Amino acid sequence: MSKSVVALEITEEHVRAVEVRPGRTPLILAAGSVPLPPDSARDSEILDSDAVAIAVRQLWSHAGIKSRSVILALGSRRILVRDYTTQAMTADMMRQALPYQVQDLLPVPIDQAVLDFYPASEVGDQVSGLLVAAVAEQVESLISTLAKAKIEVDIVDLLPFGLARISRALLVPGETAAMIHITDHTTYVVVMLDGIPRFVRIIPVDLPTTTVRARRAAEMQDSLVAQDEFEELLAPAGVGAPLRSRASMRVGGSVTTAPDPNVADLVHQVRNTIRFANERPGAAPVTSVYLSGAGSAIPDVAAAIGQVLGTRVEYVNINMITTSKITLEGEFALDLVGTLGVVYGGTF
Repeated sequence: MSKSVVALEITEEHVRAVEVRPGRTPLILAAGSVPLPPDSARDSEILDSDAVAIAVRQLWSHAGIKSRSVILALGSRRILVRDYTTQAMTADMMRQALPYQVQDLLPVPIDQAVLDFYPASEVGDQVSGLLVAAVAEQVESLISTLAKAKIEVDIVDLLPFGLARISRALLVPGETAAMIHITDHTTYVVVMLDGIPRFVRIIPVDLPTTTVRARRAAEMQDSLVAQDEFEELLAPAGVGAPLRSRASMRVGGSVTTAPDPNVADLVHQVRNTIRFANERPGAAPVTSVYLSGAGSAIPDVAAAIGQVLGTRVEYVNINMITTSKITLEGEFALDLVGTLGVVYGGTF
């Protein structure tokens, strides 16, 4: 029996993991998601180490995950991903040379960065691909937080690269496609040729997913309870202003009938991102788009993206690319696509 592999992702709303048995079609053995308290994490960035460690322990217990070694999906908006061309060399020589070559391109000092280079094409003695730089402190914080939960990180992999590997099961040979993974607060756009990532953009946009709307409703309910308690304290003093009715009016007014402005902003940014990717020198235009992530389930998102890009748009969920011993459905199945991608291989 093949050894199982676990992929783990930490977002602003959840810690999420999937345990699979590798193979041509991975078999999902266990999967789950545990909500995080507010302000404990932000897309692969730890804000409250103890809260995240507790959630991870709960996740392993509730989902029945066996292995305590993971591949960590890194998906932060603070990660730099850009085109880079350099002299072709061995992987070992590249790792040694890269810090000296790119130090002027980084937003942080070289000793505070974790670097990787994903080669995409080679012409003569030049190799072109994607330079990736993450803040070392962020990566170290993730690893130390998981250690508190007795989880060992074997590999840290960039989530968009995992999406590119997922796409290889979907693409027509020679096709230039975009995988757009839309989560609660962050969207990942990966343009690929034959499944090789050629362009990556990470877009921070807060979207009204089911998870976000449920959290907002709970916060509003807490606010209304507090309002009720405040009125009870004021009433004996003869203050008769109907504060609750004004609050209820605001709550009623918050139910929007117009399109959510953040959804419109996302569609606009996706259109500009694909346009920029298409106009790069030597780039082949995107001919198809694949959507995943909870945000892709928001009504009219897929139709709006297809309309502004003028291309076909298809959904990708976890059941299209795996078999499973458990039932996976809804937004969880859409979100799990990004988490799963990193177990297809690759290192950061």
